[in-house]
Amino acid sequence: MTDVHNDSLEDEDFDTILSEDIHFSGTLSFEKPFLIRGKLSGEIEAHGLLVIDEGAVVEANINAPRVIIRGSVTGDITATEKVEVAVTGKLKGNVSAPEVFMETGCLFNGRCTMTERTNPENAE
Repeated sequence: MTDVHNDSLEDEDFDTILSEDIHFSGTLSFEKPFLIRGKLSGEIEAHGLLVIDEGAVVEANINAPRVIIRGSVTGDITATEKVEVAVTGKLKGNVSAPEVFMETGCLFNGRCTMTERTNPENAE
């Protein structure tokens, strides 16, 4: 059984898509769902869902609430909610998040630190 329920995400679910033919270098900051299909190097500061699609190559440290990795990521990830690495995903870097899910068959090389959820909605 898998916890990665993102296969139903469609292009329409994203406000912005970095397409396969785009190579971006620098700091990326956004608030709404963002899909990367191209290549990105630098830093990512997100306030919304980030999806790195199959075939995408990201070399960046990432700060985001939720990150779904289907492509390749080299860099550290700090998430306030969840990090998911699909079977096609490759992550080389450290992860810090309240929830981390890695499908059987994905590649992960780094350290994983489980943190407490800081979202006030989940406080008791």
